Amino acid sequence: MAVTPDENLLARLAGHLANTTSDADPYEAVAASQPEHDADAAKKDERLEALLAQIHRKTDEAQHGPTESDSAPATAEAFPPNDNTFMPTEPASFREASLTDSEVESLMLKYLLARGDASGRDIADQVKLPFVLIDELLRRLKNEQLVVHRGAAPMNDYTYQLSDLGQERGRRYAAHCTYFGSAPVSLEDYIASVEAQSLVNQHPTEDDLHKAFEDLLLSPRMFNRLGPAINSGRGLFLYGVPGNGKTSIAERVTRAFGQAIWIPRAIGVDGEIIRVFDPVNHEELPLPANTGLIDGSKVDKRWVRIRRPTIIAGGELTMSALEVTINTSTGISEAPLQLKSNCGSLVIDDFGRQRMKIDELLNRWILPLEKRYDFLNLPNGKKIQVPFDQLIVFSTNLEPRDLVDEAFLRRIPYKIEVGDPSEEEFRDLFRMMAPRLDVELDEAAIDYLVEKHYRQAGRAFRCCHPRDLLLQVRSFCAYQKQPARVSPELFDEAVENYFSVM
Repeated sequence: MAVTPDENLLARLAGHLANTTSDADPYEAVAASQPEHDADAAKKDERLEALLAQIHRKTDEAQHGPTESDSAPATAEAFPPNDNTFMPTEPASFREASLTDSEVESLMLKYLLARGDASGRDIADQVKLPFVLIDELLRRLKNEQLVVHRGAAPMNDYTYQLSDLGQERGRRYAAHCTYFGSAPVSLEDYIASVEAQSLVNQHPTEDDLHKAFEDLLLSPRMFNRLGPAINSGRGLFLYGVPGNGKTSIAERVTRAFGQAIWIPRAIGVDGEIIRVFDPVNHEELPLPANTGLIDGSKVDKRWVRIRRPTIIAGGELTMSALEVTINTSTGISEAPLQLKSNCGSLVIDDFGRQRMKIDELLNRWILPLEKRYDFLNLPNGKKIQVPFDQLIVFSTNLEPRDLVDEAFLRRIPYKIEVGDPSEEEFRDLFRMMAPRLDVELDEAAIDYLVEKHYRQAGRAFRCCHPRDLLLQVRSFCAYQKQPARVSPELFDEAVENYFSVM
C-alpha cells in the first residue's frame, strides 16, 4: 500500500516524539530534519498518471457508456498496419536515446528563450522526450540557477522561465543554431531503421500492383513489365511520347509497397542537426488518438509515422537539392531529396530537361545506384555515409540512349516504354473517366470522335486525351447551363480548342 505524504509526516513526527524530551518541540525537530524523498520520482509520476487515467475512464463510462477504444479495436483505416517489425520505442534515459544532457539542455533553453515561459510537460512535448527525463533535467537546471519557477502547473509540474544566467546561455546556444524542435535521432539508429524498412524487404505481388494502379488503365503486358521492375526495388526508366501516363505511373509505384514507415524528425551528427521530416514531401499517418486523459503509448515521439514517400523532382532539380544544405542565418541543415525519399520512390520527371547538366547528375549517382549508399558532406566538414534505399524512377519523353551512356544504363536495370493505347483501350478510358467527371457518355459520339478526329486526321491516341476532352465538354456545358453530356457537336468544339496548335 502506498504511503501518502501526510502519513510520511506523521511517521517522522512519531519518531521524533519518541526520541526527544518533553521540553523539545517535535514540530521544530521535524522542520529541521531532512525530508524523505520518494526513491523513484518517475514511478510516482506514473502512478499518478495511471490513477488519473483510470478516474477519467470510469467517469466517462458512467456518463456515456464504454468508449469505442474499450469496446472494439481500431479499424484498419484508422490504424493501418505497420509494414515491418520496426517500431521506435520510448527511451528510458538520454544515453539510451544517444543524447547528452548538454544537447537536450541546449534545445530546452533555446525553446524557453523563444517562448518566454512553459511548463515542464510543454517542454517535453516540444523536444519529444519523456517528461520524467525532462523533469529531472529541469530540476538540475533550477539548482544551477539557469531556470526559475514562475508558478505551479497541473499534475506535479511547474511553469519555468529563464533566469538572467539562463538567457545568456540560451543566446550562446542560439548563436550556433536556432533549432529548438524535436531532439535528434542518432545516425546509427536512422541507418538501422532504413535497413529494417527497406524496399528490398518488400515483395509486391500482382494483386498489390493491381491495387496500386486501380485508378489507371494499364494493359496486362504493362503490368508484366512493371511487376518485376517494382519488385526489384532498383532503378527504372519510363520513356515514351508525352501524354501516355509516365508521370501517373511513377507517382503510384510506391503504393505497391507497404503503407507506412517511421522516419526521424531530425538526425544529429556531432552537433549538426539535419531535418528529415518535410511536411511538403511527407504525408503523416499519425497513430490513433488516445481517448483517455493520458497517452499510454510508448512510441519514441522523435519519430514520425508517414506514408511511404514519393518525391517528384522535375526541371527545377539542381545539384544543391542533392546535398545537405544549411541556412546560414539559422544554422539549421536540410536533408537532400534522396535522404528524404529513403524507403520510398524518387521520381526524376522530364529527365534531360533539368537545370543541371545530365552528366553532373549521372556522375553524382552512378556509385549510389550500384552500392545503395551515399556520402554527404556536412557543414562542419565531416563526411558521413547514409543509405541510398529508394526506387529511382527516371521519366522522360526522350530516348534514353540519347541521354546517357551505357555505363549508367547498366545501373538502371529496367527500361520500360509507355506506348500509345489501342483503340479499345482508348474507348475504355472514356468509359472510366466519364463517371468520375460527372459527364454522361454516348457511344455514338465516341464513334464519331474516333472516326473523324483520329482516323481521318491521322492522329495518334494518347492516354490523356479522354480526360482532357471530357473536361473541355464539361466546361462548355457549364457555360451553356446545360447537362454535362457528350455529343458530336461538343466534341468538335473540344477538339478545335485542344488540338488547335498540336
